[in-house]
Parts: sequence; structure tokens; C-alpha cells
Amino acid sequence: MSQPQLSRALLQNLGMFRNLPDADLDSILQHARVCRLQEGDAAFLQGEDAAEFFVLLSGRLKVVQVTPEGEQIIVRHVNPGDIFGMAKAMSRRQYPASTVAVQESLALAWPAAAWDTLVSRSPQFAAGAIQTVGQRLQDAHSRIRELSTEEVEQRVARALLRLVESSSTQTLEGQEIDFPITRQEIAEMTGTTLHTVSRLLSAWKNDGIILSGRRRITVCSVDKLAQLARAEPPATPNAN
Repeated sequence: MSQPQLSRALLQNLGMFRNLPDADLDSILQHARVCRLQEGDAAFLQGEDAAEFFVLLSGRLKVVQVTPEGEQIIVRHVNPGDIFGMAKAMSRRQYPASTVAVQESLALAWPAAAWDTLVSRSPQFAAGAIQTVGQRLQDAHSRIRELSTEEVEQRVARALLRLVESSSTQTLEGQEIDFPITRQEIAEMTGTTLHTVSRLLSAWKNDGIILSGRRRITVCSVDKLAQLARAEPPATPNAN
């Protein structure tokens, strides 16, 4: 099977491309390139010219931003099927953050100049892109509200709940987050310190709420974690 056919089959399973005719998929793939990332590799760095945009096919990425004060913040995680590097869609000439693989990942990349053509040829892709931008704005507003109004314990609990909802697998112990994640990264997600996250996770482990090992976290009681976040339990994903 040729590479375009293989890539077409992968795209057909993604929401924005599902049900598109083969001819449209082949047209979309004309200018795409395969981007393979090992853990720790950057698809692009904050401040670089926004030369490409991407769709993640497999793996997980983190979007990291460094503030003017030099503080590193994990803005979000990129899951399979997500578009990222969408600076062109927001009229940005440079990437506002870095995107780094947290595990081996595979993406397709298009030159930024192809954005307008892709949007015009595929209303389904255009609608998905608009929805993605809107969701990210909503998520950003939620994060700002959390940082300004919630206690640290709430923020950390809510961050783990988001990961359970978007990227977890049912195991005998509970919902295991699908990719490696460190306590430092959780601190960078929630605007707190490594010491604080370590203290909270150790207490939750003692209470049977989570299990944690080297770069792995399993939530044993989603309900109890939701109580700590003062939130309703998220929908439990289907077991893989």
C-alpha cells in the first residue's frame, strides 16, 4: 500500500475528515508531510515563524508556554485527532507556544500557505477548525478563572479530572492516564509548585483516591476526586 493510501485511511478515522470522499482526502494530502516525533522532540518552538500546521495521528503532545517572567506553563495536551499549530487561523505569524511530544507521536504537517485552500475545499474541516478555536478560547477562560478563584487542591484535582476524561484507560485499579506525566508537569498545569503537588498526591494516595508511580497516575476514585474539585464526575471513557 502506498503512503498516500495509508495516510488516507488514518485520516478517515478523524472527525474533521470522516465521510469525506477519497478524492477530497487525496487533494488534502497532496502537500502534507509525515512528522515523526520521539519523546521530548518539539514539533515547533515558541516564537518560531508559524510555517506549518498539524493534525496529530497518534501519541500525545504538550503545549508549553514560557511567560515574560520566565515561568513555564503547560497550556494543554494534544490528543489524537486534534489540530495544533493553528497560528494561521488566528492571524499569528509566530507560534505563541512550543509543542513537545510526551511519548512517541505521529502527525501530518501542512505548510501554513495551504490553510486557506484546505478550508475552502473542505467545509467540514473549516467547521471543525472553528469549533477547535472556540473550544480553546473557552478552555483558556476556564483556566484563568480557576487560577484566580480556586484553591490549589481544587485546581490539581480538576486538572487530573480533565486528563481522566480526555486521555485515560480503565484498568483493574481505576482510570489510568494514558501517557507519562510527572509531578512537575502537573505543577506547571496548575500554577503551583512541585512541593505542593507532591504533598497533595501523596495524601490522595494514602486516602486511596489515586495510585502514582514513576510518571504514571491512576485515579482509583473519580467520585472522590470530583468532590475535591467540587465538580460533577466526568463521563467515564470506554475501556480500550
